[in-house]
Amino acid sequence: MTDSSRPGNHTTAHAVLVLEDGTRHTGRAYGALGTTLGEVVFATGMSGYQETLTDPSYAGQIVLQTAPHIGNTGMNDEDPESRRIWVAGYIVRDPSRVVSNWRADGSLDESLVRDGIVGISGIDTRAITRHIRSAGSMRGGIFSGADAALDPEEQLRRVTEAPEMTGQNLSAAVSVESVQVTPATGERIGNLAVLDLGVKQSTLDNLAARGFDVHVLPQSSTFADIAAIEPVAVFYSNGPGDPSASDAQVAVLREVLDAGLPYFGICFGNQLFGRALGLGTYKLTFGHRGINQPVLDKATGRVEITAHNHGFAVEAPIDGSFDSPNGYGKVEVSHVGLNDHVVEGLRALDIPAFSVQYHPEAAAGPHDANYLFDRFRDLVLETRKAVN
Repeated sequence: MTDSSRPGNHTTAHAVLVLEDGTRHTGRAYGALGTTLGEVVFATGMSGYQETLTDPSYAGQIVLQTAPHIGNTGMNDEDPESRRIWVAGYIVRDPSRVVSNWRADGSLDESLVRDGIVGISGIDTRAITRHIRSAGSMRGGIFSGADAALDPEEQLRRVTEAPEMTGQNLSAAVSVESVQVTPATGERIGNLAVLDLGVKQSTLDNLAARGFDVHVLPQSSTFADIAAIEPVAVFYSNGPGDPSASDAQVAVLREVLDAGLPYFGICFGNQLFGRALGLGTYKLTFGHRGINQPVLDKATGRVEITAHNHGFAVEAPIDGSFDSPNGYGKVEVSHVGLNDHVVEGLRALDIPAFSVQYHPEAAAGPHDANYLFDRFRDLVLETRKAVN
């Protein structure tokens, strides 16, 4: 949450980052002045900061860029993944003083100010990253301008009284309020119901390119709302928050599976699929965020470099198949993270449904996992053929 968004370049104003364990880092204001609170996490991408900032999955999080030099390509009007910047705050080491890309329509600092995003620069981001890797993601606050001079005990009190990410349902804050349609650009297959839990524009574009008329529905939609558009399949998007706090969306997904509709979920949609199958979810120590995460596709033995943004994961046995506790037949873990053996994908063997924990749209790259949109299209066509 942000207290102020006064315009202007504040690189000479003081700022301080305060973590809930009392750790403090002093630097310069970057973006809007004021106070912001959230979960401090790090993203490892060397590029693609515009896509990161506009990804709704980062709502409620203060994002630290591990790459030291940020902002040199500016911001443009073509690459945003949603209608605004969603991060709760922004931490960079060395913000660029100039914009040097021909596609830029403005600077990163100007965009942060416009959307009221309080940030901090000029601090040792490597030290903070190492600290989070050891202690885990934690609540933090950025205090800049006049708020940087607040009593340190008062700053720490505000941080420790902020809500933790565990138990939060944030999809309502980022979802559309009414149905929006993106027409198919490929050979038309039919209507696709997309439950918007924080969907990215690149995802919608990829689905439309596979022949779906993409109907983006609010996160509060019921199964009746989904059925009303006569979908050939259902898609659950990425999004912020704790999957254990989204029981309503899980209940709707169970109705989708019971109806035999093909299903594809990514990121948050993978976690909710796991819970619909009867599996548990848990919070990772520091999560996966960035565009360089190695994942093994167990079916092919191929290692993909993938884009991630998640702080929670599904609990499931990595090897072999197992029975869905909720009665959906056999299930297997289809993809595994090679850094820490986290479940990165699920595939149902007896119903037309699968999911992955990462982002196959991969804006701003890499595109190793883009084939998953083709796999979904093929699943829908095969299911239709079997029914007919």
